[in-house]
Amino acid sequence: MRDASSPTAVAGNQLESAASSYLRSARHQPVGWHAWGEAAFERAKAEGKPILLDIGAVWCHWCHVMDRESYENPEIAAIINKHFVAVKVDRDERPDVDARYQAAVSSISGQGGWPLTGFLTPDGRPYFGGTYFPPDDRYGRPGFGRVLLTMAQVWRERRDEALETAASVMAAIEHNESFSGRGGELTLAISEKLATAALTSFDSRNGGFGSQPKFPHPATLDLLLHLAVNRGNTRAREAFAVTLDHMARGGVYDQLAGGFHRYSVDERWVVPHFEKMLYDNSELLRNYVHGWQALGREEFRETAEQIVAWLDSTMTDRERGGFYASQDADVGLDDDGDYFTWTQEEARAVLDDAELRFAADYWDIGALGDMHHNPAKNVLHVNITLEERAAKAGPSLETLRALRERTRQKLLAARAQRTTPFIDRTLYTGWNAMAVTAYFETARVLRSDSCRDFGRRTLDRLLAEAWDGAATLRHVIAYSQGEAPAAHTAGTLDDYAFTIHACIDAWLVCGEMRYYHAAVKLADAMIAAYHDSAAGGFFDTPACAGPAPLGALGARRKPLQDSPTPAGNPTAAAALLRLEVLSGRKEYRDIAQDTLASFAGIAEHFGLYAGAYGLALERLLLDPIQILVIGSGPEGELLESVASKGFAVNKTVICIDPSHNIPGGLPDAVAETALFVPAPPGAKAWALVCRGRTCLPPIVAAEDLAQALQTSL
Repeated sequence: MRDASSPTAVAGNQLESAASSYLRSARHQPVGWHAWGEAAFERAKAEGKPILLDIGAVWCHWCHVMDRESYENPEIAAIINKHFVAVKVDRDERPDVDARYQAAVSSISGQGGWPLTGFLTPDGRPYFGGTYFPPDDRYGRPGFGRVLLTMAQVWRERRDEALETAASVMAAIEHNESFSGRGGELTLAISEKLATAALTSFDSRNGGFGSQPKFPHPATLDLLLHLAVNRGNTRAREAFAVTLDHMARGGVYDQLAGGFHRYSVDERWVVPHFEKMLYDNSELLRNYVHGWQALGREEFRETAEQIVAWLDSTMTDRERGGFYASQDADVGLDDDGDYFTWTQEEARAVLDDAELRFAADYWDIGALGDMHHNPAKNVLHVNITLEERAAKAGPSLETLRALRERTRQKLLAARAQRTTPFIDRTLYTGWNAMAVTAYFETARVLRSDSCRDFGRRTLDRLLAEAWDGAATLRHVIAYSQGEAPAAHTAGTLDDYAFTIHACIDAWLVCGEMRYYHAAVKLADAMIAAYHDSAAGGFFDTPACAGPAPLGALGARRKPLQDSPTPAGNPTAAAALLRLEVLSGRKEYRDIAQDTLASFAGIAEHFGLYAGAYGLALERLLLDPIQILVIGSGPEGELLESVASKGFAVNKTVICIDPSHNIPGGLPDAVAETALFVPAPPGAKAWALVCRGRTCLPPIVAAEDLAQALQTSL
């Protein structure tokens, strides 16, 4: 982030009181910025001016480049202030605004991304747009000053043409992801087709899908693992394992501190865009936990633990609970990941000879590095594994591990002396809920009390500060400065759906019924506000009972595509399916099924970007597998550990302590199963394995439970 403690704000700039980190970073600019809201639109209508819309994020490198080159340029600012009403939007704070104008710009220019630059009619309909524009003609792009003058002239002299374009763009926005896909049959063949589409683009040499740039696709990776383990799909197993291997060895993974950068610009995962996002790391943490759970690969467990260590040390409010949103890529505009990269001389200044030789070989630190802006800079990535080095008659594996840890700690300590890229400490509801789920899954599978405790602390804060206890959930828990939102920013479908999942996971791990009751209340509120009872599926924003929504917010969307977080509709459907199994409320399953049916005719065309849909469909169509572990103490912990092995999207492990769980203290459907099965004589703990509504007899021995699960899954 660039300096948010700015000089005195210029006349006309309305961002001085903004809470968003991205908006605060622009409050010193000579542009008369408005935040998204009624005031900007009223002014545009009153003055008859078009709106210049900038959508970006505090972690976005090219947003900051455009800020410095154009929005801090007095000449360009004067053009903007004369001809436009300028509106700046933080895409993390307002994903609803971003989604619609991304669809608009994609329909105009064929591509989207950040910064998004839109030219809108005074009522907010786009008539032209693009992404980054340089200040003058370069990179094959027109200079921003020329674009501004041209768009102002179009509005003055060819207004009918602009209005006609705006009308067609609005139609494109309304069509985008608001279609009906009914007509297809809900079968497992759809999820198989989604997996086949992903495997068609699988890069067997480097892992991942497609060529460059390469993004992680966590939902699709989980779908592939589910099919590998439960349907014997060996190609899916290879794609999952090879991708996780290469990502963890690549420069897209922070080899010193842990955690993943947003994506790789090359096909080998070596050179990333260096920003780190909470949502990427929460979902990739789940991938690595699931990989360890299903495949038993020690390196997957280690990577999961390192992601947690980075989140704990850098991205969390340890005292109050909460996960921060993002870490910037750069400190200044003239560097490109300099905080994370190393020249050979920088490494030599920190390490002794043996450590330097190890680092140069293991992390590929050479005189010629990987970065275009500074060819001496190296992105640390694993060039040769410790096992491969040990196999070459070198030191033992234990010796190499100790050497790696000593070297890593020295480099990490030296890196800590550098200026740290900005961390946006905003707590977003949906992203925090995703991280809570990841921590609870980690707690159960890796037996981590600290993950359990921090997940609970964060969820408690979310429910206390972002939820009114009934129907209303806010999108922001707290802003970067620690303050609560001054104005209500309505939660999106994602916020509700992910929070329902987090509450269910909290009940499963912590056993407190208040979390289950919260999940039910939130599910009912989500259905009331977002569900389309006429056509099926969920809208991403609630129906508006007051004044007409501003700009493109009037376009209704039903998100199906993972972009990049799991899409709202399948995430909501999966949450309702999980609740139906616990509560016995059939209406939850009916709504979930109808939601997935709404997209059955078109889901397979989304391929790699519909992993969440495939997972929800598997959950719907496969019998739910419940393993109830009843009892406590070492015997109960052993049964729980066995029950947690193996990954299947339709599997739920429920631990019940009979001394604490009584009628009324369990969800209805669980109580019907657990409380009416007599305990085996003399057993301190036992397990029930239920498939659908049919349960096996109580199981006492861990080895018998393992055998029963192998048969049932």
